[in-house]
Amino acid sequence: MLEHFKKRLDRHTPQQIALDYPEAGILVPVTDRTADPELILTQRAAHLKTHRGQVAFPGGKRDLTDRSLEETALRETHEEIGLAPSQVQVVGTLSQVVSRHRILVTPYVGVVPHGAALEANPSEIDSIFKVPLSFFMEDRRLRTDALGFQGSTLYVPCYEWEEYHIWGLSAVVLVDFLNAVYDAGIDLLEPPS
Repeated sequence: MLEHFKKRLDRHTPQQIALDYPEAGILVPVTDRTADPELILTQRAAHLKTHRGQVAFPGGKRDLTDRSLEETALRETHEEIGLAPSQVQVVGTLSQVVSRHRILVTPYVGVVPHGAALEANPSEIDSIFKVPLSFFMEDRRLRTDALGFQGSTLYVPCYEWEEYHIWGLSAVVLVDFLNAVYDAGIDLLEPPS
């Protein structure tokens, strides 16, 4: 699985966005389960000022001491869910996205041990959960949201897993991952038929 991800992401050409915005790095953590890998996601704490209660990938804004955005993603992941950088094998990057708060976000795909101990930092995260990648490949979306971005409209799926809704920026990153690694063919530029 690790080699498959690496091979596919090496062939993927992530979109770079030329904007002078503050930067953030996020991790798209996938478990190393061979039979049905799982994606690890978080629900942000309800008391936060921005994106409260939303589903997100672990990560955050770049600190001046971070040598790279990959380091940012790994440091923030460790702070938020207790996953040590030494437990993550970063295998590639995905296309940059811009948050509605004008932050330029670079996602990194990392393979992590299925049984890794995870612990939510209550100052940032209400819960951590895993979703089998096979669920997303079935494309059982709850709805499709039409979101404006740089003069275009993106048709972004919203997935419901248990009590969690995976939508917005997280869903855009997820779709890029599914298209790059699994040839999912999810088109964000056209409404679903």
